[in-house]
Formats: sequence, C-alpha cells, structure tokens
Amino acid sequence: MRRRDFIALLGGAAGSLPLLASYGQPDSRSTPALVTPETHAAIDRGLKWLAERQLPDGAFGTAGSYRKNVGIAGLAGLAFLSSGSTPGRGPYGGAINRVIDYLQSRAAPSGYIVEEGVGYHGPMYGHGFATMFLAEAYGTTDRPALRGLLRRAVDLIIDSQNDQGGWRYTPASNEADISVTACQLMALRGARNTGISVPKKTIDRGIEYVTRCQNMDGGFRYRLFEAAESRFPRSAAAVASLYTSGVHEGPLLDNGRRYLQQFFPGVAIVRDQENYFYGHYYAIQAAWHAGGRMWEQWYSGIRAELRSSQLTDGYWSDPWFGNEYSTAMALIILQVPNHALPIFDR
Repeated sequence: MRRRDFIALLGGAAGSLPLLASYGQPDSRSTPALVTPETHAAIDRGLKWLAERQLPDGAFGTAGSYRKNVGIAGLAGLAFLSSGSTPGRGPYGGAINRVIDYLQSRAAPSGYIVEEGVGYHGPMYGHGFATMFLAEAYGTTDRPALRGLLRRAVDLIIDSQNDQGGWRYTPASNEADISVTACQLMALRGARNTGISVPKKTIDRGIEYVTRCQNMDGGFRYRLFEAAESRFPRSAAAVASLYTSGVHEGPLLDNGRRYLQQFFPGVAIVRDQENYFYGHYYAIQAAWHAGGRMWEQWYSGIRAELRSSQLTDGYWSDPWFGNEYSTAMALIILQVPNHALPIFDR
C-alpha cells in the first residue's frame, strides 16, 4: 500500500492530535537538488554497505554492548525507507521486511521492544527508535499484525511517561531527561501520523518538560532538576522534537535555533565527537523545519562533512555505538531532501 493510498484510507484526521504528515504529497519547499550526483553516489555506497551488514534475523551488529540493538535496527530501517524503498518493494524492500520481522520477534506482550540479555545503555532509546521506524513502515505495508504491535509499543510509551512529563532509560523510571524524552515524542508523532491515537495531554506534558529544560542561552540542559550547561546534541534533539510535536513559532524556538546556529557544520569551534551523528541527526531535522537559509546552509555543510568522512567501503565510523549506527544516521541525514519519511514533514 502506497503512502497516499494509506492516508486516503484513513479518511483524514482521527483522534486528539492534528495530522502533520501528507503521505506521498510533495512539499513545495523541498529541495531535492541539494542531493548532488556525488551525494547520490555516497548514499548508494552507504546503503549497499548497510544492507550487507544485516544479519539473517534482520538485526544489525555482532559485537559489543550494542549488538543486535533494536534501536539501531530501527535506524537502519529508516535509512532504507528514506531511499524510497518500502516493505517488499524497491532495492531494499527485503531488508526493510527483515527489520520489521526482527522487531516483531523482540516485542514483549507489554509492547516493550527490547533485545533481552544484552545489557546496552538506555533501552528506551531502542524502543523509541524502533517504534518510530515501525510507524513509518506501517503506512507502506498491508501487514495487519503491525498495527497491533505499533499500538502496544505506543501504549507503553504513553504509560511510562513519568510525573515530570518526560521519559528516562527504562519504562518504570521516576526520572526523565531531555534526550530520551525527545526520542519518545518523535515516536509518538510518527505513530499519530498513521492514525494511532495519542492523548493530547501526553504530548502537552512532554512539550512542557522540554520547555522547562531550556537554559538562558537558548540551549537545553540534560535534566530538569540539575544545573547543567547547554550542549549541541541534546539541544538539537529538543528543538526537533518541539517542531515535530506541533510547536512552530515563538521565543522558545527562536532562542533554540539561535543557539544551534553557532554549530553550523564546518563552522563550530567545539564539537561533540561522541555524539556527532546523534546531534546532526536531530539538527538536520530542526533545520529542515526551520527552512530557508538555515536549512540550505545546514544541509550543504553536513553534506560536505559526511562525504569527506565516508570510508572507502561506504560506511561511516563510530567507535562508541558501532558503524551500523553511524552509517544509518549519516544516510538519514543525507536523504532528508528526498521527503520520503512523513515524520520529517513540515
């Protein structure tokens, strides 16, 4: 089922939040010309390398604490979807189907998507990225079981929102942080785009948590009740999640964008190498929503950086979270102008 057919089948909005996605409809501000022939070649090499790294069960990663991480599988799936392939269709349709199969096999009856027995850090990150991928894939497939899985995964996110209005590393946590909260808000938006109902109060409380984490300089602290400096990666996540959650104007975003602009690719004096791909994954989304000069400059800059850092075999390297993670992130970033994912709709 194509995206435009799926949204027509839904018959428009249903539930408590307005639909942002327009499945299959072009955005008049889309800029596909920014994806140059050289960038297309870099993307093709990266997609080929990533597909070759997929394990028979659909997972990614064979060593370390992020082995078979469900979040990395979800990010890889998003990279394939960003190329225009859909489940069972296109050059990476088979790889997408295998990601779906893997995530289904790792979903508990509660809806929690997690690789049991692997002690990686922050399993709610994995659940959030996996849920977002499933939401994006659901609009392009006729697999009926996927809706039930997505509904349960979303319910787990809704039910695990804590008293602060955010989320933390595990579903039962009483604490929250800006990074995990941004991840869950993105997953909820993706699910809502497919017709899965999400209470408005859940989104409103999440927005309130993010808002309260903003510092005087326009950036964002890591956690609400601690004195912490602003940092680029988490501030990019905060701004992107606000856009995705329906905040489109006002001082909150103005100050957030102003903070981010000092980290333009190729210009920033201080770089967070450990969270480089994570930061730019969210920053390119924030720039895309902002549009205009910020979008064109950010994409042009990160395009040049990623093309120069791509290795001969086609992948991008990350010593902390693995090369599958960094390659999937880089590919999503480079393919934003393709306008293939409704989650990135303006």
